[in-house]
Amino acid sequence: MGLGQVCAVYVLLSALMCGTLSKKNDEPIQEDKDVLVLTESNFNRALKLHSQLLVHFYAPLSGESLGSILEFAQAASELKEANSDVKLGGLDVSKQKDLAKTLNVTTVPSVRLYLSGDKYNPVYCPVLKSSASIISWLKRRKGPSADLIKDLSQLEKFTAEDDLVILGLFKDVEEGAVKVFYEVAADVPDLPFGVTGNEQVFSKYGRTENSVLLLRKSKMAEHFEMTSETVKDDVILFIRIHEMPLVTEYNGKTSSKILSSVVQNHLILFMDKAGKGFKQTYRAFKSTAKEFRGKVLFVLIDSGEPRNGRIMEYFRVRKEDAPLVRMVNLTDSFQYQLPSDLMDIQTFTDFIESYLQGKAKLKLQSEPVPDGWDKQPVKELVGMNFERVAFNHEKNVLILFYSPWSSDSRALFPLWEDLAEHFSDSEDVVVARIDITANDVNIRMMDRYPCIKVFPAVYAEREVIERKKYLDAQKEAAKDEL
Repeated sequence: MGLGQVCAVYVLLSALMCGTLSKKNDEPIQEDKDVLVLTESNFNRALKLHSQLLVHFYAPLSGESLGSILEFAQAASELKEANSDVKLGGLDVSKQKDLAKTLNVTTVPSVRLYLSGDKYNPVYCPVLKSSASIISWLKRRKGPSADLIKDLSQLEKFTAEDDLVILGLFKDVEEGAVKVFYEVAADVPDLPFGVTGNEQVFSKYGRTENSVLLLRKSKMAEHFEMTSETVKDDVILFIRIHEMPLVTEYNGKTSSKILSSVVQNHLILFMDKAGKGFKQTYRAFKSTAKEFRGKVLFVLIDSGEPRNGRIMEYFRVRKEDAPLVRMVNLTDSFQYQLPSDLMDIQTFTDFIESYLQGKAKLKLQSEPVPDGWDKQPVKELVGMNFERVAFNHEKNVLILFYSPWSSDSRALFPLWEDLAEHFSDSEDVVVARIDITANDVNIRMMDRYPCIKVFPAVYAEREVIERKKYLDAQKEAAKDEL
């Protein structure tokens, strides 16, 4: 075969390969409910095809992701019907781990807006709890992020549309401090924002300076005075702290706001609203809330409401246990129970202050110690026998902390049995497991479940220390001889 023939074959093969690749690249990206199914193989192509690509990073087994998947799909359908320029895509980080790592995705669920094919400089979206807030956020990015209120009649209509609205009073609605307000409005898409420079509106609320007002049912509930030094985060924090009433009752509408509140300390009153003494206890609870605004979120769970059965079960509170009060910290899920039957302002105040000062006693819950818990190779631990086993100075203890409904946890059970069998003849090694969802332990647990922790024997640590001391002494002696 001559050189010309070789070149001809090469050209033909190249053309065939290019044709195959071109055909593959021309294939439409698969969609699920109007949301692009993004993968490592099509992500770059999606960026080229869509100048505005809003990407939802999620993990299907995450409870938080499940709700956001549904809302994201709803937003995609609405935007498609409106012929929006924005295309929505979803990326399952559990399947696309390498791509998620390349894109530095560390939080799920999360949402990013990619513009003009720029893969590495996305716009990070705020927490988006609903399809309406997703669409609102996109609209506010393109146009005015706050409605311009020109007069009192327009104000009346604006405040009547929602129970809670944010109103900015600015002498200049185009330049200066108002720009910070517009940035806030763009990043808080779940609340309606209005802005005005009308003097009559200033007078109506008794304001003379640039201010941000939180209006609840058309009445001013809180105000924040803007200065030249005010930054966006200051205003957002003010809104997020005061958007909740002094006491928020847990229900289907408020649950997401409670769980995503910037205030991590939650004081929860479990009580039947139809029960005896409720009104008096609630008044004391609400009065106490005023003093701790911004430090503690006060929450009411109606123990007499059948629909609250699941949340009651989560906290392991029976209907007959109410009324009771607990402090819960969302960062570590530790619980602290009010150690008193009294439900008055002073009792609530003393309890909260002891908690904030780190003096409150942690409430530990436990399943009953099972019969024969230590007869099998894998020891079955609960809250009541955990410390006795884990902190045994004579034993090296390996503990599997698991969640019974986690498939990852169940997959480890056979391996854990094999490990226990391997050490069954070792008197100084204990292999155990504990259902961490049903038993509290007095150690900080920051890991995801399942997780494994080793509790070494104290005597083993002492032996290591003694050996180190001996070696150090030998080193010093050797130096003296040189």
